[in-house]
Amino acid sequence: MIELAAPLALLLLPLPLLVMWLAPAHKRQMPALRLPFFQRYVAAAGVTPGDGAQVTPRSRLQWLLGALCWALLVLALARPEQVSAPIHWQTSARDLILAVDISGSMDENDFAASEEERLQRLEGVKQVIAEFLEGREGERMALIVFGSQAFVQSPLTEDLETLQALLARTEVGMAGPHTALGDAIGLAIRQFDASEVEQRLLILLSDGADTGSRMSPINAAEIAADRRVRIVTIAIGDPEGSGENRVDTATLKTIASTTGGADFLATDQAALKHVYDQIDELAPRKVSDHSYRERRSLAVWPMGLVFLLVALAWAWRNWGLWRRRAQ
Repeated sequence: MIELAAPLALLLLPLPLLVMWLAPAHKRQMPALRLPFFQRYVAAAGVTPGDGAQVTPRSRLQWLLGALCWALLVLALARPEQVSAPIHWQTSARDLILAVDISGSMDENDFAASEEERLQRLEGVKQVIAEFLEGREGERMALIVFGSQAFVQSPLTEDLETLQALLARTEVGMAGPHTALGDAIGLAIRQFDASEVEQRLLILLSDGADTGSRMSPINAAEIAADRRVRIVTIAIGDPEGSGENRVDTATLKTIASTTGGADFLATDQAALKHVYDQIDELAPRKVSDHSYRERRSLAVWPMGLVFLLVALAWAWRNWGLWRRRAQ
């Protein structure tokens, strides 16, 4: 399909007629012979003398050629384009960050995969997260791991295969033995600063109480709420435990409620899978529709045709002059 990018340029088509109407025609001086007693010769010959400057007459072919060249120039100004069929695609309008606790307490082998099988907490979490990532195609996600300090394993990306590979290589204790919930939330907020989408979701998994943050988890949650970041907290440890093995469910609930999120307790893989199934119900995934049409400019064709017509007219005129001189 061919479209004009600047169709208003076609309003210039009658401009030459307006110029001819408002501006006087250019008069060209004609060769003349000066004679004494000029009036007597004119009277004797019975003719009327003409002006010394006259409008040069033009043939119909010249008028047609000029009008055609002007029309082609205006068409080029209108920028004709060949437009392809629309190409549609969709992108996620939600950015999601996974913040996973890899402190020393995640090395406990009490995470139930079945009634008989017990897994390391982190290993059980990894398996469920891997299944969760398989259904996130087209969505931008990031991975943060935290212990005594928080680190970005993967920034926001749609390359979820690489994110899964980085998660698989994560080991307990890589970020230190303690739990820095507030620092993990603060790092996630900084990652979301590069996001331009409206829906921002942080999934925070932890099995311990905050013991090493430079920023209070509650203060970090308040900042997250101001930045329109929604936090879903998932407790994986034992609320009745002691020390590093005790999950501070009260703090996790406060973090979630401050940001308008939700809090869950997952004591085994089945419960954790159920939590992930509920996340889309809690914060439905939004999709943005995009379309693109490839445009190829065709203005070079009328411009080239004008050049060709002018070149042919110039060649024809000079060839006629050459023939008359040759005779």
